[in-house]
Amino acid sequence: MNKFKAATAELPKTQTTFGNKLKRFLKRNWGGWAIMLPSLVLFAFFIWVPLFENISYSFYEIKRFERQSFVGFDNYARVFRDPAFGKAVLNTFLYAVWSIAIGFLLPLFLGLLLSETVHFKGFFRLGMYIPNIISGIAVVLMWTNILDGSNGSMINGFLSIFGAGPVTVLSDSKWVIPVIVLVMTWRGAGGTVLIYLSALQTVDSTLYEVAKLDGAGVLRRIWNVTLPSIRPTIKLLFLLQIISVFQVFYEPMVMTAGGPDNASISLMYLCYKYTFIDRDPGAGAAVGVMLALIIGALSVVYFALNRRVKQ
Repeated sequence: MNKFKAATAELPKTQTTFGNKLKRFLKRNWGGWAIMLPSLVLFAFFIWVPLFENISYSFYEIKRFERQSFVGFDNYARVFRDPAFGKAVLNTFLYAVWSIAIGFLLPLFLGLLLSETVHFKGFFRLGMYIPNIISGIAVVLMWTNILDGSNGSMINGFLSIFGAGPVTVLSDSKWVIPVIVLVMTWRGAGGTVLIYLSALQTVDSTLYEVAKLDGAGVLRRIWNVTLPSIRPTIKLLFLLQIISVFQVFYEPMVMTAGGPDNASISLMYLCYKYTFIDRDPGAGAAVGVMLALIIGALSVVYFALNRRVKQ
């Protein structure tokens, strides 16, 4: 009984101490909170509010974007029964695999190559970054006109001069996803290359000098000095690459309309198709929730593996 009284007697002091610490923290950092407040409000309004609205929509029957009746998990059940959903999940993971093989490794290679360039480095930087400032839809339309399987496309018109057959990669289920990833990489690689270049400039030059004294060649210096030095940047860009490619949307929509035979349909495009083409926002919201859960699970797995490697 005396121990209980002693513990309860200490409770107000603990609360008072916590309150004083909170007041001191807010008083000391009020300037930073004042600067962050508009961004936090906008972030909550444009991110968190739509997120919770989407979760709510996935449990209702929606007509004209208004909730009609609570249906529980019926929207999820209908989505799971749709063969297009399984195809979209498989394609989205294929996008991720090809994006790692092309869209992740190629900018890293270009960054390392450009860091070793002595002459015209500014020219090459500008040339790599120019596709980033072009509208994404414009880039997709341009490459669609180039790679279209019709005889009037640019590449087939060029090949016809030499008597070669037409290229139909956008209508080939085996090649359509790698080609779309190549187009995405062509547009976005320049910005990633510049990030790698900025990270490479922070590498201590004395490490290279020591490696040269040890007789290390270029490849060995890159493997033993450069890559370990920029490892945090590589890890961050790897995670961002996975998250962004799981949200691929307008590239398959514009270039192939999800075809041929749903060979390039993604989860984001399926969400759009349910909501605006099939006029079924409940099913579209269910796909959006499942996509968010997949991305969240992959992020948790990534951070868990990263923590285990560090330990």
